[in-house]
Amino acid sequence: MMMSRQERENMIEFLTQRKDFSTEKLMVMTDAEIEHLYERAYSHHERG
Repeated sequence: MMMSRQERENMIEFLTQRKDFSTEKLMVMTDAEIEHLYERAYSHHERG
């Protein structure tokens, strides 16, 4: 299933706010790469 544009934007926003990622670097990554980074960061965020 392909990620929607809005989902991608939301994930990039989350990652740039909580991790050391620049928007420019994230923009050239694939959806799968962004989703992987997001899932790891969100999981870590949830654990506190």
